[in-house]
Amino acid sequence: MLIESAIPANQSILHLLLNASIPVQLVMVLLLLASIISWYMIGSKQAGYKRWSNIADEFESQFWSGGEMKAIYHEWSGEREAEGIVNIFLAGFREFNRLAQKQNVDRSHMVDGVHRSMRVALSRETSDLEANLSFLATVGSTSPYVGLLGTVWGIMNSFQSLGSMQQVTIATVAPGIAEALIATAMGLFAAIPAVIAYNKFANTADKLNSRYEIFMEEFLSIVSRQELGDRPK
Repeated sequence: MLIESAIPANQSILHLLLNASIPVQLVMVLLLLASIISWYMIGSKQAGYKRWSNIADEFESQFWSGGEMKAIYHEWSGEREAEGIVNIFLAGFREFNRLAQKQNVDRSHMVDGVHRSMRVALSRETSDLEANLSFLATVGSTSPYVGLLGTVWGIMNSFQSLGSMQQVTIATVAPGIAEALIATAMGLFAAIPAVIAYNKFANTADKLNSRYEIFMEEFLSIVSRQELGDRPK
């Protein structure tokens, strides 16, 4: 590598990191922690989106197959994996059952009640979809600047040390410059995966949220037309 070629043989990258100035070391530790947390969140969100998508596929396939909704409700209300679109359905059907037990409930009032319950459930699921995305966005947008801060500090130290030297060679300034470039590289290493993941996950979250909203409107349309237990196949 270019950095390593400018470094004396007895000074490795690790040696430069361990002997860097305290501010630069703090910058590097901060970037390393941000990168580790980002990769953990990337793996967690990837698994979560895949799980929510699979649940939505399975549930909608069962829902639109024409089965009785009461049976679907009882089946999924006892499921441990009732997440995402399922929670929206459970909230709506639960409110429908509660209102249906009352006397002389107007259909429009029933639809409004079901809509409010499903909207609250949708808000919770949307929050789950977007959880931790702001952290990835923050890491992606700020890490290069944090790395640049370490770079500027390392270069400042290098130039300050030149004032006390009578003879300046590439070997005398290389460690400080390399230290600065390492900080920049770590900033990019933390930022690039976070930006890519954020863009991908934001798009996935929007698609799932749109899917949830479409299902909610279709469910409300069924409620407004007829009793759920008598839904035709």
